[in-house]
Amino acid sequence: MLETRVITALLLLAGLALILFALPPLAAALTFAAIAGLAAWEWGGLMRQDQPARVMYAFVLLLFCWQLTVAAAQLVPVLLGLSVAFWILVVPFWLRFKWTLAGNDFFGYLLGALVILPTWAALVALHAVSTWLMLAVMALVWVADISAYFAGRAFGKHKLAPSISPGKTWEGVVGALVGVLIYGGVVLSVSPLAGKVPLGAPLLGLLLMLLTLVSVLGDLYESLLKRQAGVKDSSKLLPGHGGVLDRIDALTSALPLAALILYFVH
Repeated sequence: MLETRVITALLLLAGLALILFALPPLAAALTFAAIAGLAAWEWGGLMRQDQPARVMYAFVLLLFCWQLTVAAAQLVPVLLGLSVAFWILVVPFWLRFKWTLAGNDFFGYLLGALVILPTWAALVALHAVSTWLMLAVMALVWVADISAYFAGRAFGKHKLAPSISPGKTWEGVVGALVGVLIYGGVVLSVSPLAGKVPLGAPLLGLLLMLLTLVSVLGDLYESLLKRQAGVKDSSKLLPGHGGVLDRIDALTSALPLAALILYFVH
């Protein structure tokens, strides 16, 4: 199992490198759309839809991606704003009261679009500005996750959301914040982005912490949906890693926020 997980991870990293550094912008956008389509297919599974409905939903999401690209690019900031409002203003209450997707298919499909489409749009927007910037934002989420894991293992005593994700602790969240702040300092000192971020240190630190906290919401939200659907993984598409949504859960909340910030500072 560990060997399968490692091989899949290496293949995913190689694929990401190919997308970011070898493909032209349009091909990269199409690849991101394909990922969004797979995520939509998995979302239909979390809604307990049958295969034809899941495939149709994935196809509809792909059409939305295409329309945003060719005819409605001006709506992207609005879409990102709606996404950020959902994650910051709605999801905390969703987690608190454990609302469910069951019982209203239209609402479930609409919500899936609100989660997946802005993630795709954010990937395209960040990639268009700077491959390194996009990679830095994605790495921030990974650093937060790894830091939370080790901090939780070492110091975790107070459960964050025991009925949703029993392994997560408040100490892990603090560890994630500390890890991301250290990561941010390193990136802005020695990476290709050094000297290119037009923000002061205090404001940048606050934004890094906000991105970290929002990424935690994305992780918890998908965990709740899977628990309510009675599944361990969103799918079996990625051997040893579950599904696409399992790999991008925290990115679905952090990337739109990062892209929206970019619209204001770029």
